[in-house]
Parts: sequence; C-alpha cells; structure tokens
Amino acid sequence: MFDTVLVANRGEIAVRVIRTLRAQGVRSVAVFSDADADARHVREADTAVRIGPTAAAESYLSIERLLAAAARSGAQAVHPGYGFLAENAAFARACADAGLVFIGPPADAIELMGDKIRAKETVRAAGVPVVPGSSGSGLDDAELAAAAREIGMPVLLKPSAGGGGKGMRLVREESALAEEIAAARRVARGAFGDDTLLVERWVERPRHIEIQVLADGHGNVVHLGERECSLQRRHQKIIEEAPSPLLDAATRAAMGEAAASAARSCGYTGAGTVEFIVPGDDPATYFFMEMNTRLQVEHPVTELITGLDLVEWQLRVAAGERLPFGQRDISLTGHAVEARICAETARADDDQVSFLPSAGTVRALSEPRRDDVRVDSGLSPGTEVGTAYDPMLAKVIAYGPDRPTALRRLRAALADTTILGVDTNTGFLRRLLAHPEVAAGTMDTGLVDRDAHTLVPRVVPVEVYVTAALLRQAALRPAEAPYGAGGDAPHRHSGWTDPFSVPNGWRLGGEAAWTVHHLRVPGHAPVAVRVRGLTDAAEALIDAPGGEGAVGAGASEVEAVETGAGAVVAARLTARDGESAGRGGAGAQGAGGRRVTVEFAGVTHAFTHAPSPEGVWLGRDGDAWHVQDHDPVEARGAAAGAHAGALTAPMPGTVTVVKAAVGDEVAAGQSLLVVEAMKMEHVIAAPHDGTVTELEVTAGSTVAMDQVLAVVTPREES
Repeated sequence: MFDTVLVANRGEIAVRVIRTLRAQGVRSVAVFSDADADARHVREADTAVRIGPTAAAESYLSIERLLAAAARSGAQAVHPGYGFLAENAAFARACADAGLVFIGPPADAIELMGDKIRAKETVRAAGVPVVPGSSGSGLDDAELAAAAREIGMPVLLKPSAGGGGKGMRLVREESALAEEIAAARRVARGAFGDDTLLVERWVERPRHIEIQVLADGHGNVVHLGERECSLQRRHQKIIEEAPSPLLDAATRAAMGEAAASAARSCGYTGAGTVEFIVPGDDPATYFFMEMNTRLQVEHPVTELITGLDLVEWQLRVAAGERLPFGQRDISLTGHAVEARICAETARADDDQVSFLPSAGTVRALSEPRRDDVRVDSGLSPGTEVGTAYDPMLAKVIAYGPDRPTALRRLRAALADTTILGVDTNTGFLRRLLAHPEVAAGTMDTGLVDRDAHTLVPRVVPVEVYVTAALLRQAALRPAEAPYGAGGDAPHRHSGWTDPFSVPNGWRLGGEAAWTVHHLRVPGHAPVAVRVRGLTDAAEALIDAPGGEGAVGAGASEVEAVETGAGAVVAARLTARDGESAGRGGAGAQGAGGRRVTVEFAGVTHAFTHAPSPEGVWLGRDGDAWHVQDHDPVEARGAAAGAHAGALTAPMPGTVTVVKAAVGDEVAAGQSLLVVEAMKMEHVIAAPHDGTVTELEVTAGSTVAMDQVLAVVTPREES
C-alpha cells in the first residue's frame, strides 16, 4: 500500500477520498486553487499544495502543476476523483512517466473508452449490444445530418470525447439539425477540447441503468450490481438508486456479464461503470451507451448495498493486489438512494422551469446525522460557492431494508438539510422523491423535464414574509443599557431601555402606528408587511399582489380583528433553544443558523434563519428563501430608466459567444449571446424584432446576475 497519495480534485469527492485514505493509514495531499484556499478538502487533508489561480485550466486541469505538487509533497500515487482530469489519458501517461501510480485504469483503456465511436465498435466485437447510430469518426456537419436522417428522427447528438451529459442534444426535427450540431460542437470543444460528434437513435421513455465493475491487474473482473439513474435533468443525473426497481435477477445477471465483457475488451483495471439504455417497456432489451473509466458520483449507493469501499479497492488494485472475491461472493442487501445537492436557482414560468447556477456564501449549514443516512459533502460554514466549477455541493444517501424505507429516509434527511446563503435544489429533490412515478419505480429519463413545473412552488409561503418582517422588527429594538450608562438611570436595576426608542408603534393621543417592512424574494413580486407592536406581542398586515389578502401577526392572546383588506390573525414569533429573537439573536448565527417559530392561524411554523447583507435567509424542510430588503422608490426609478428591450444575465457566469453587433437588425427569438456557468449554457435571445442599440459585453466577459448585456430597441421605435 502507498504511504502518500495526492488527490487531484476538490469539493465533496476530495473529502470522500481523503476519508478512505485516513482509514487506510495513508497520508493525504490536497491541492487547491486560490478560490479554494480555505475549502473543506484543504483543511481535512494531511497537507495541501497551492496549484494556481481560480481558473480550472490553470489549476485543477494543469497536468504540469499537479505533477509538481506530487513531487513537492512526496506522493507516490495520484487519485483523480471524477471530473477534471479523471478520464484524461494524457494525465494517466504523465503520471506514469513521472514515476507516479495513477489510481485508475491504464491510459490505453481511458483513451479507447473515451472515444465513444471506438468504444462502441470494441464492445460490439465483444458481443455487447449497442445503440444504433453513426459509425466512423470525424464526420462533418453534413455527414452527421445525413446519418441522423438515415437513423430517423428523433436522434441524440453526443460528443465523442466526453461524458456527464455535457454537449448532448436531443433533436426531434430535421430543420433544427444544423443549429443543434453547432451548439453540440461548441460545448464539446469547450469541455473536452474535441468537437467530434456522433449521432444515435433516441429511445423513447428510456431508463438509464449502469453496472459497476471492479477489475484487478491479474485478469479478475466482477460486477457489483446495477444502479438506476433515470432521474435526470438535461442528461445530468440528480437522483440514483441501487438496485434498480426495473430489473429481475436474470436481466441483472445478463447485464452484469455484458458489463464485465466490456471491461475485459479494453484491458480495464480498477473501478469503472458501464452505462446502458433500457426501453422502459422492454427491460430485457438493453444497449451499451458508454463506459465511465473512473469512480462515479453515485458510487455510494453501491457501497451501501455491497458493504465494499470502492475507493479502498481502487487503492488496493492500483497497489497491485488481487481481488480476494469472485462473482459468487458478491451479494446485494437492502436498498440505497442518493440525491445530489447542487447550487442552482429554479425559476418557473408557465409550464417551463429553468435551473440556473447560483453563487454565494454559505451562512448556515446543517447536515443530517443519522445511522441510516450518509452525507458526502464539500461544504462548511463560510464556504464561498462560485461559478468557476461544477455546481454539485454535496450528496445525501439513505439506506433501508427495502426501497420504500430508503425513499422515506432520504426525504426525511433532505428535510433535515439546511444550506442558507446560496440557492440549492434540496427542496426540489425532496418533492421529486414523492412523485407518484418515482414512488412506484416507473420513472424514465424524461420524467424530470416533463414534470418539473409541478415540483417548483410558484408562490412564497406567507409565513416566510411574516417571519422575515418580525425578525427585522426585532432587530430594531434597542439593547438594554447597563445601569449608569449615559447618565443616571431612572430605575435602580441592572439594565434599562428608553421606552421612546422601542419600535412598538405607540404614540400619544392616537392609534398605534405601523412600521412598514418592504420585502422581496428574488423571482417574486415585492411584498409590504406592516407591523405594530413588539415581536412577541405585535400585529402585522401583509400587502401583496395576487389577492392573498392580509395576514396579521401578534401575540397568541390577541383577538383577530377585521380590516379592510381581510382578517388579522393572531400569531407569535418565538426563539428556540433558549435563543433571543431580538437584538443579538436575530443577527447571531452558529454553524446551523438560528431557529425561530412563528405561530399564526393556529399553525406553528419553524424556520432556520441567518442574516445576509441584503436581508435574511430562511430555511425549512430543505427549501430556502432569501428575503431581501426592498426599496419601492428606488425600484420605481430603476424601472422607469430601464429599456423595454434590455437583456440581462440570468445567472453569474462568462459570455462565451456573441452573435450580434450594435446596429444589427434582429428578429424575435434570434440568438444573440451565450452565457456559460458551471458547465451550463444559457442562450440570450432577442425579445422582439428590432435593432441592437447597445452591446455591453464581448466573448470572455465575466458577468453578474441581472447585469445588462445588450439592448434591442423595438423596430417601430428605432
């Protein structure tokens, strides 16, 4: 076994590999870019080496800098994790040339299986069924389009050199082929440095099922059962489970043997995954898609049902050990389900939902701690989440004796997960797990895209605004002054508060006044909450668009009263765990944030909260809301000055393509720019026919969310 291993990765996978290295008594070396100087994987490793600036190309993708870090730290081997250089044959060869053991398959196997065209030809020769599609490499656009028409629409365009769903495009109409081929080539070139494409027949309502294989350097190959990975969004997996609810024992054995044959065909060693596409209505039919020559993101579900640590066996195989077990020794026990928590914002518009990368500082973090739940995470309080790297932050994995139990435990674990300071998909995943087709095990790869609009709430719960307003009101209450401060205190006790500075709305000779709190959750209309009284004995009214009416908050003993807008409902804001909900409590925060409850209309709601410079974050059951202070006067001024044709950045990121120039005549829906962040492209299109009168960015420009990129003046105005 090795003495020292360098982990050539970051985030949750680096933390996970370091955990096994520690258990095996192996010294771990982390690497980090400037953006990750205080990251969790850096703090948990035995030592860490800076390898460059934030840009991945100059740090985590720099073979030269990684090898230099290995030499400086005395590492004998390199674990690549997944992503970055994990499936880079040149990196594997460079490690060998430098006298380092690459903890993965041989470079030749990576190269062969990394070329999807050659991979299909190789496994077909080994008797593994493959998806009908184009053969040969280096097809130009016209040849690809001709192959697509020959196969028959719809078809799937795939980069030959990469995986992870990046660059894959589903094309249903021949008329869209040219534009989709160009887009797929652009993404493939940026992600993999190779824009070679292949085209395959699209299987309607398919299931994505993959087989985990493990091979040593002595000719022994076993499979560890399958994983169901059909819950995807834009070809990116978000929930995985093992075993699949679709397969019977005979199909599992047949697919497992096919995967083992694929591994043998390329001389594979270490842990790898063979991916298959399976028609949902014919599970006995399956087609090889590709082989991932690395550890998979979803490997924990296999570990939980087999009892094997895959990273440990990667280390042992790389160190030259034989597998001490054969296929007959492998047994699958129970059921495991994994959810990927990503930094992203869901925005619903009619029946369409967009998921855009998000960024921010983790201001409060609480992860579930239960015997039946595992968390692989790269997060800690204070983590800065940017857009330079992959959006996945953590994985929550639940185990149970059967599938319903595992699903139920995972939903509970996601409800116990609190991440405040950056938008995540935690609440969305929890609702997805309750989807009837997911519960029944009848999902397919299109389910999430079809039904996402039913899983994204369109409104912010009214209790969120009430809680934010009362926390804001509590923060206005002055702290008690110690005796003698600022002169003689009028009362002989240890502390005293000036009654005229208390924001309870009291005034001489009139009805108590209201304190108005203008609030806004991004993506939703602003709301005004009027508060009268102290937070533990207050009244509040909410003025919101959409006819929600008025909801009040006050002490539980206050009677409801009728107002012109509706009923005022009695309520109370209470701190939990002995905390103060007022000054000192509203602004303070531990790793898990502060807890408060709001009781109104006979229902008690519990929230975790953490302050932000713009307002407050509130979290509950996996969902989080950034309730920001809103200035209606400033907003009206900004709206009056904004041009109707202004195009803004939907997410923080980088402009990768500019297709227009000032003075160009454009048509409604025409693509003008492309913004990329966290491996996601977003096309910015003209909102109407008109003329490009302003263009504020160029290719390569870094932009912030809502930054104005261009202005298209309507044709009648121009």
